[in-house]
Amino acid sequence: MHDSTSHDFVSLDLETNGVYEGIKALEGYVVDPNHYANHAAGLKLSADGFVLIPQPLETSDDPLNWNARKKWIIVAVIAYIAALADYTGGTAIITVIPQSTEWHLAPAAVQRAVVGNLFTIGACGLFVVALSNYFGRLPVTFFFQSVMVGTCVWSAAATSFDSYLAARIINGFFCSVGQGGALMWVKDLFFFHEHPRVINYIELAIILSPYLGPLVASFIVSGTIWRWAFWICTILASIAWLLVFLLDETLFERNGPAIPRGSYLSRLVGVQQAKSLKHRGLAQSLGRPVIAITKLPVLIILVYYFLNFAWVIGVNTTIAIWLTEYYDFSARDLGYFYFFGVVGVLLGWLAGHFLHDMVGNIYARRRGGRLDPEARLIITYPATLILALSLIILGLSLEYRWHYMVLAVFAAMQCFGVMIVTTAINAYLLDCYPEGSGEVSAWITASRNWSGFMATYIQIEWVLQLGPARALGIQAAITFASILFI
Repeated sequence: MHDSTSHDFVSLDLETNGVYEGIKALEGYVVDPNHYANHAAGLKLSADGFVLIPQPLETSDDPLNWNARKKWIIVAVIAYIAALADYTGGTAIITVIPQSTEWHLAPAAVQRAVVGNLFTIGACGLFVVALSNYFGRLPVTFFFQSVMVGTCVWSAAATSFDSYLAARIINGFFCSVGQGGALMWVKDLFFFHEHPRVINYIELAIILSPYLGPLVASFIVSGTIWRWAFWICTILASIAWLLVFLLDETLFERNGPAIPRGSYLSRLVGVQQAKSLKHRGLAQSLGRPVIAITKLPVLIILVYYFLNFAWVIGVNTTIAIWLTEYYDFSARDLGYFYFFGVVGVLLGWLAGHFLHDMVGNIYARRRGGRLDPEARLIITYPATLILALSLIILGLSLEYRWHYMVLAVFAAMQCFGVMIVTTAINAYLLDCYPEGSGEVSAWITASRNWSGFMATYIQIEWVLQLGPARALGIQAAITFASILFI
């Protein structure tokens, strides 16, 4: 960290006209041209006067040079595809009861499909990133989304639990192509100073989706058979498959020889990308996620996120059970209750829309215009406290049967806090490792879903053994202690 009184100017290699991201990740990013020794002469600036990091090349093939409309269409499509993973996973939470009745199984047995799906969603991103770095972003997204549509059909049409379980596990392995690779697209398309705001939009869709799934499924199950919940998932996944044709290949060789982009069809199926495979090693691409997890900052942030997000998923996947048992909620009542997630995530997104940039700007002004990656984490401290407090109140509410609106308010506050935390850690790791945007994105997705896998597996038994107040109180203590990792 640099001293707050330092006003050292940033030196540039004007011969190469470069702003080197690897150095900036270590020394801090400076986007204000007034803090450069020559006022950033010779460097490209944004319309609002920021130094562009990285500097775009003089070619329309560089995704950084694409127009804003094309960039934001791609972001919207990726956000929609990313949301479908947890939307379909959340749908399966609500269908457990009618499925257990149809297949004559205990709800806990059917819940295994939810757990299996969560685990493979986490693993999916690691393969997506490795394959995308080698074969290209577009063909990998197209292939994975195609398989996802098929597994949604399979989930809806399954005639036995074993068939349904297989469908959900395979679905998880292919449905997270948008989540796992989200930061790749952000890094390919946007400059450093734009990252937090773009990430906040994508994370809005990702964090909102596990609440929208149960919300919609509750209303469907209350009026018709559970299969229609998955037919809706199939329709939404098919729309996403069509929207893939609005994407374009953003994998761009900045250091290798220029290769013509070819036709759109050749980029969609990977033929054009294959012409530059000699510049990318398959073993290297497959090994990059492994290398990323060996970086201590990445590992520390993932442990912190795991210890926070686990209990958010734990509450989300089991609260329907407690509401049904303690408050006699119907399926339709649960549908209305799940609006808590929508409200909480939207408020977190709205607050983050302003707070992330505000905290960064204040930090930079106090340090001579220099923004260190660690500045992104400042906001996680109050957000973590909100998460811990929410768990305490939720536990007490369930223990003493307080009014269900208390549950709704503090479950929404939990969503608010985790939305702030998620954007902050994504921005931090992207700033730290700009060359590994896809890898850190994949590991964040893995941490989020594997924490949910763990929490879903232990939550019900834990609460039954200790009681809600003690169980969620311990979870709050773990959440609070996770601050020590930051």
